[in-house]
Amino acid sequence: MTPAIGVPTPPGDRLVSVDEARAAIAAALRPVTEHERVPLRSALGRVLGEDVLSPIDVPAHDNSAMDGFAFAGGALRSGGATTLRVVGTLYAGAPFAGRIGAGECLRIMTGAVMPEGLDTVVPLESCRAEGERVHIEPGTLAVGENRRRRGEDLARGLPALHAGRVLRPVDLGLVASLGIAEVSVMRRLRVALFSTGDELRTLGQPLEPGCVYDSNRFSLMAAVQRLGMEVIDLGLVRDDPGALQATLEAAMAQADVVLTSGGVSAGDADYTRGLLERLGEVTFWKVAMRPGRPFAFGPLRTPAQPRWLFALPGNPVAALVTFYAFVREGLLQLAGATPDPLPVLQARCTQAMRKRPGRTEFQRARLAPGAGGGWEVQLTGAQGSGILSSMSQANALVVLRHDQGAVAAGEAVDVWLFDGLV
Repeated sequence: MTPAIGVPTPPGDRLVSVDEARAAIAAALRPVTEHERVPLRSALGRVLGEDVLSPIDVPAHDNSAMDGFAFAGGALRSGGATTLRVVGTLYAGAPFAGRIGAGECLRIMTGAVMPEGLDTVVPLESCRAEGERVHIEPGTLAVGENRRRRGEDLARGLPALHAGRVLRPVDLGLVASLGIAEVSVMRRLRVALFSTGDELRTLGQPLEPGCVYDSNRFSLMAAVQRLGMEVIDLGLVRDDPGALQATLEAAMAQADVVLTSGGVSAGDADYTRGLLERLGEVTFWKVAMRPGRPFAFGPLRTPAQPRWLFALPGNPVAALVTFYAFVREGLLQLAGATPDPLPVLQARCTQAMRKRPGRTEFQRARLAPGAGGGWEVQLTGAQGSGILSSMSQANALVVLRHDQGAVAAGEAVDVWLFDGLV
């Protein structure tokens, strides 16, 4: 039996704030649990399924952080220069087999293992070498300086990376430095998507009067692929109850998430709401935001685990904005990731922006360094929810918060960088 899953939502038919909608989605979702092991070279962008425990100390030995001269720090004099005799040279990867006496030192290269009894390295530029003698002026360095200690980066048996992390290039390097060739990751989330509307045409079809080419499917497919998830493209669906039901059932049979655009506004046919209510516990929201007011979310019932529906508006910009505001973090949560908070930057706006309190507004904009320092943000032209070109020209979204009013030129505003979203 499918477990009963409710979607927390404020009662009544009032507008739901963006923060309320985000909180309700986060409270309802439960991540997939299946893991698989993959080679390290195939792990980029995958969600780590288990902690990676370090099998070794990193570094494995005390070693030099500098090119210079290694010696016992107790030899340092406070009342005058310290003079040491150079008795050998030590390279990285070639441990020293000899013994170092009092008043002696080794020429040492960065990364070379510190011999027993030596704990301090004076950099080449901080001393004066004359033949086999090295002179160190008082106050130049302290005992133990420029030595990397064994295990100071990663200690054997402790987590190097935690489950839920979306693996980045640096993470793969970190795992490789531990000698680990494969990692446990969550299976890829499967996202089925389609667009609805009799007026839509797909690429390659003739464009009759009153019709438009479907752009949402391609924008949303790319946004999902950027998250490292599997996309199942179910194409266009007519405004027909039978076609919609057949497509939804096909999506539920093969995907974890069903992502649609169009068909959720107040003017849409009554069968859409009725069909979704029969298939699940989908909640229709009027979200206090611009663009993107109509939105539906909730579980679709299946014999096994529920499939989650995100039904986005049909206007191209509204579909993308609601994806970034709600769906992106929801998909990452379902995939087992621990989503990082969206990076928010403060920037001065170069123009006034009209805004009334009581809704969140997202404005397409370009962020750039200001002439006097700091960051400035400028809108990219017309902000209508059907104008995709101004979204393409933008590199950020200005986020005007729910209770915020009009903004004067020169005021600071919150900005979502596309590099943190797309």
